[in-house]
Amino acid sequence: MTDTDDTPADDSRARMVGINHVALDVGDVDAALEFYGELFEFELRGRGDASAFVDMGDQFLALSETDESDGPDDHRHFGLVVDDPEAVDSALDRTDAERLQTGGLDFRDPWGNRVQVVAYEEIQFTKADHVLAGMGLDDLGKSESALAELDEKGMAPE
Repeated sequence: MTDTDDTPADDSRARMVGINHVALDVGDVDAALEFYGELFEFELRGRGDASAFVDMGDQFLALSETDESDGPDDHRHFGLVVDDPEAVDSALDRTDAERLQTGGLDFRDPWGNRVQVVAYEEIQFTKADHVLAGMGLDDLGKSESALAELDEKGMAPE
């Protein structure tokens, strides 16, 4: 996106680098952990009475229990990068998650949060080799189309 007339002249704005965490409101933290545990392998980073923090390497998913909800929103969502989207697709069949007809792997969890699942190999988002190795995912690579997109931006791995 290009600068607009209302941006600071000295361009002192911060740059977005990636997602640190996503916070979701859920009706029941234990039920949320069970639901997401059916779909994904994960470890807890931390746990409180009404919250849980699901580790994703150098990022995390924060689940907070709430009685209030504005209901589903068609635009609010988070994109979750995974190594095996087919495994998520199969696991969804064992849940009562609402699948969304988007042409991709999108669903709503039981609390109305929209989740978009994308394959690591198909997108520009890139983890450093040492982070992938630390996560036991050092065999993940990028598709030719993802590498071409990265190359166009001068960000392709050497």
